[in-house]
Amino acid sequence: MTISLKSTTALALALGVAGSPGWAGMEEARQFLDTEIGEQSALTREEQEAELQWFVDAAEQFQGMEIKVVSETIDTHTYESQVLAPAFTAITGIKITHDLIGEGDVVEKLQTQMQSGENIYDAYVNDSDLIGTHWRYQQVRNLSDWMANEGADVTNPGLDLDDYIGTQFTTAPDGKLYQLPDQQFANLYWFRYDWFNDEKNKADFQEKYGYELGVPVNWTAYEDIAEFFTGRDLSHLDVEGEVFGNMDYGKKDPSLGWRYTDAWMSMAGMGDKGEPNGLPVDEWGIRVNDQSQPVGACVARGGAANSPAAVYAVEKAIDWLQKYSPPSAMGMTFSEAGPIPAQGNVAQQMFWYTAFTAASVKEDLPVMNEDGTPKWRMAPSPHGAYWEEGMKVGYQDVGSWTLMKSTPEERAKAAWLYAQFVTSKTVDVKKAHVGLTFIRESTIQHESFTERAPKLGGLVEFYRSPARTAWSPTGTNVPDYPKLAQLWWQNIGDAMSGAKTAQESLDSLCSDMERVLERLERAGIQGDIGPKLNDEQEADYWLSQPGAPKAALETTEEEPKTVSYDELIASWK
Repeated sequence: MTISLKSTTALALALGVAGSPGWAGMEEARQFLDTEIGEQSALTREEQEAELQWFVDAAEQFQGMEIKVVSETIDTHTYESQVLAPAFTAITGIKITHDLIGEGDVVEKLQTQMQSGENIYDAYVNDSDLIGTHWRYQQVRNLSDWMANEGADVTNPGLDLDDYIGTQFTTAPDGKLYQLPDQQFANLYWFRYDWFNDEKNKADFQEKYGYELGVPVNWTAYEDIAEFFTGRDLSHLDVEGEVFGNMDYGKKDPSLGWRYTDAWMSMAGMGDKGEPNGLPVDEWGIRVNDQSQPVGACVARGGAANSPAAVYAVEKAIDWLQKYSPPSAMGMTFSEAGPIPAQGNVAQQMFWYTAFTAASVKEDLPVMNEDGTPKWRMAPSPHGAYWEEGMKVGYQDVGSWTLMKSTPEERAKAAWLYAQFVTSKTVDVKKAHVGLTFIRESTIQHESFTERAPKLGGLVEFYRSPARTAWSPTGTNVPDYPKLAQLWWQNIGDAMSGAKTAQESLDSLCSDMERVLERLERAGIQGDIGPKLNDEQEADYWLSQPGAPKAALETTEEEPKTVSYDELIASWK
């Protein structure tokens, strides 16, 4: 199934201009349902019309108001901006401008609004990675209280929060919901299913390594597979050009920070056990005390950001990038590297976001079969030598609607209506078919995705499985995401370029993080849940304690282990 945005202009014109003479919201609503939604909804047509009638009625007091919202640029948000925003404007009379900018720019705008109090945007779709920031600074509207009080008259009775699959990630330790999920995608392992099931490849791999070629369970197996495919002649499969066993990126750019904070360190085994994040030490290496106060990031204060496991994580990523990836990968950013596996010469990628699914299932790609099924699959990522059962195994991005307290109430109400519209049961199934970023259980279970599942490489199976709950965003240990996130790419970039060793760059990183924590502690602006640094002690004191930070292993080479993909999928069912 291919979803096109080419009808956007025609749709907007057909729906007319809200507020023009003779405008009637439900006429536009019915036309929108006819031309755009059809049967791709979790609701019946009667239920769809009832839900849209509620939006028409609730928005009446805001007709003619001009609202600005912002999100990062991915397919899901492009659809919202180009199709759903004009539709919402036509149906409700609220004129929506939905800006699309880079993720780093979204965080910068939000940070500026936090610091200045100026209302730059009326609502943000920003990652739930900022939940610790929002909870501690209390500069965003607490949606639990908002929906029960000031926002009660503009809160959809059919919102059905229990249907959202990611609200546990947008709920703070105080039990309050601070953000409403709009899109979710996981960080999984990607591989060429056709190459892995080729009899010659299987026989040659077995002969060389002594075990079966399959989905790697640990990093040792991943490394063997990367070595096996790099430079391999696959002409018997009509593959032209040089083949690589790994894909990644290494440019000193803000996206390099996500490469590590988005659970790479926990996949290596740096942090502690715990769901949805390690406690007391999370995947950023930040330790908190029993009151959720950050107490350190360096090993000397009980953190793990410069621990042996963290060094191992960074060294492995650099080693694989240099040995088994296209030479150009070292100079690429996240967005530049994303499309490369779909070009047909990469065997596997450890760190692959499912947000790239839509772009990887286009009919004319070399990784697609003639019947529209992909030659690739996605599976759980393997874990590193320091990893233990019960630890976080992967990252899940949860872009979520956020209302700042600095936004005037009437504007926040109008923006809240739009946020609910673009995540409503009426539109969510269709939106998910466009962007493939699931947020509702009713959408995941919709029969249209049962039909489409064979063409999505395991995405539907993953989101219908219990495994999806083990993939989680950044948690509440991080007290100021904007300030701390920028330290990662700047410091690890030095290790990627060779300017510093991994240990030197991580020593610098954790020290920089602690300086931020110290400033927050001195300022006292986060109250009794803000940082309260531990006194420094000899590293051996903390490395001898249970859990993270962990002492260096004698060897990080484990017995390699792989599993059959088909058996893995069967176990999910």
